[in-house]
Amino acid sequence: MNKVHIEDRRALSIIIVSYNTKELLADCLTSVNTAIKDIKAEVFVVDNNSRDGTAQMVKEKFQEVTLIANSQNLGFSKANNQAIKKARGKYVLILNPDTRVLPDTFTKMIKFMDKNPQAGIATPRVELPNGNLDVDCRRHFPTPWRSFCHFSGLSKIFKGSKLFDQYNYGYLSDQNEHEVDACVGAFMIIPKKAIQKVGMLDEDFFFYGEDLDWCWRFREAGYKIIYTPLTKIIHYKGASSGIKKTSQEVTKATRESKKMVMRQSVRAMRIFYKKHLENKYPFFINWLVYLGLWIIEKYRLKSLKSNVSIH
Repeated sequence: MNKVHIEDRRALSIIIVSYNTKELLADCLTSVNTAIKDIKAEVFVVDNNSRDGTAQMVKEKFQEVTLIANSQNLGFSKANNQAIKKARGKYVLILNPDTRVLPDTFTKMIKFMDKNPQAGIATPRVELPNGNLDVDCRRHFPTPWRSFCHFSGLSKIFKGSKLFDQYNYGYLSDQNEHEVDACVGAFMIIPKKAIQKVGMLDEDFFFYGEDLDWCWRFREAGYKIIYTPLTKIIHYKGASSGIKKTSQEVTKATRESKKMVMRQSVRAMRIFYKKHLENKYPFFINWLVYLGLWIIEKYRLKSLKSNVSIH
């Protein structure tokens, strides 16, 4: 098979931000090495001061990887931006450490992007270990109505309804390719020239929300965000945060770090709403939104005390 070669540059710059996911990262990098064997690629790991020996493991086992070892946890946006500044690829891939890619994932997604120059960001099917779709890989922007239906459970009661089940495109088959408002930061392939036009990740977002904000800005700039099931990855969702049921058996997150993540997740919702949606709605709707976010934060912190995972 001929190697993908584009203007003597890397075809793909793969960026993985890690935080206390050593074993999962090792599995991820092993799958990445298999998937890039016929691609001109570079791989960055940005470690946010993991305490589990992640950086040392990368140095010893994956010497071909460019390691950026931070002395403190800089958050997801800032850490990714560190590597984006160094990336030489035609395409930049944001990839989570708690993922496993298939041997054909990169080649298929590069060909897809080459054929779809209007795509600013694309994602393949993102699957949980049980084979179910990670619904966050295709999302509408969280308007007050969509968020209300999602958090109140109406989207589950009226599953598949175009009125009530909008948040994660529940009314569209995940077997078909379609344009979406946003995808999830577990896998986002992006033309480097598009990043140069739109700008890098907003560092006001520490953990959560930065992917949603980026997709909003890409769409504002005229790019499409596309979900395509032509290939897939496996996502051990929430391994770093420790607050997802899907990764309770593999996470190393402490109670304090889980508490921090829960607060940051709600903080991200507030930042996103204030930045992009607040000026579109009257005061009373905005007041209800911020009240709802306050209730969600209190509920999540209470659930942590009861050892209840967030779905």
